[in-house]
Amino acid sequence: MHVAFSDRDPVYDGEDYEVRFLVWVDHAEVECAITAEALEDHFGASSALEGPLLEAFAQARGRIEAVCAQALERNGGQPVILHSGVVRMLLAAD
Repeated sequence: MHVAFSDRDPVYDGEDYEVRFLVWVDHAEVECAITAEALEDHFGASSALEGPLLEAFAQARGRIEAVCAQALERNGGQPVILHSGVVRMLLAAD
């Protein structure tokens, strides 16, 4: 499976408190997300507000993409929502 991350800016989803981003999996576009809780717990976001979440995402983008790639490999390339527990598990396995 070939996984490549889009260079498009992530988008804040205030309804679900997530930051959404695009990934190419075997040339198909897949929308993935990371929750506000995961950004606060693991990547230093100071709150669940849009600004701090996007800032934390930008600062930890490489680590988030690495965790997302692991999750995509495990689930066969289906869309991923990185919840705090999933991130914790994948970071521990790394």
